Amino acid sequence: MRVLVTGASGMLGRATAQRLVDRGDDVTVLQRRPARLDCTQVLGDVADPGVVARAVAGQDAVVHLAAKVDVTGPWAEYERANVTGTGTVVAACAAAGVRRLVHVSSPSVAHGGSALVGVGAEPADPAGARGHYARSKALAERAALAADSPALAVLVVRPHLVWGPGDTQLVGRIVERARAGRLPLIGSGAALIDTTYVDNAAAALVAAVDACGPVHGEALVVSNGEPRPVGEVLAGLCRAAGVPEPRSRVPFGLAWAAGAVVEGVWSLTGARQTPPLTRFLAEQLATAHWFDQRRTRAALGWTPEVSLDEGFARLAAAYR
Repeated sequence: MRVLVTGASGMLGRATAQRLVDRGDDVTVLQRRPARLDCTQVLGDVADPGVVARAVAGQDAVVHLAAKVDVTGPWAEYERANVTGTGTVVAACAAAGVRRLVHVSSPSVAHGGSALVGVGAEPADPAGARGHYARSKALAERAALAADSPALAVLVVRPHLVWGPGDTQLVGRIVERARAGRLPLIGSGAALIDTTYVDNAAAALVAAVDACGPVHGEALVVSNGEPRPVGEVLAGLCRAAGVPEPRSRVPFGLAWAAGAVVEGVWSLTGARQTPPLTRFLAEQLATAHWFDQRRTRAALGWTPEVSLDEGFARLAAAYR
């Protein structure tokens, strides 16, 4: 199969493209900078119609991961990368006669701040989504699903809190803060959360490429399916990296208020560095969010290969 993967310079995109290469697919990747992959590479902006058309030409399937995932930056940057970029990919797929589009989204598109306990993939809600990233991804997901048709099967996959060796987003930030002594537990630390080891997320996306067609027009949440207390997850990541585990606690109300203040300061000053706290981060660290995986596993014919404990062991080995 000829498959295009956008955003392959990121951890999950690279892992997904590598799995497709390893099983013998003819893989092309599209991203801004070269990826460490032995396949055809197209460099450019996913919102550039000419670049995307060149990458999409002749493909049987497209896995669209490219996105702006930062927690800071003006709305225009998120809109261009996530909303305009997705629209450009969808239009190019339709024009080139691509039959399958796997759009990679996020459970945050349906998270309005309250606990998510054993739920499935609830509808994307741009109005209720928290922050520029979640809102732009909600709009992008809606646009992708709206393009589902007999000619172009669209399947949305929402991997939840993906982590693993080389992760600069979740793991990198946690380790940096723990090393500096700035990683408290928000609330009790007992809220149950799902996460996803990167190899499992990549395997799910490859399974989605194969399932797309018979399965289409819906969103599926992907996770390890092993809800753990958030304090236990943070401790496991810290132990793997050899940094201090969180010991102090901050009440959720205080953390949420501090996050609001920080967001205001960042907005007024135009700061670009990662903020120490946001309201969304406070909610993520204090609120349960785990998902019913039965529909996902049945639809994709997929189950996780790597347990959380094995993932922690692999992460520790990478740090050593």
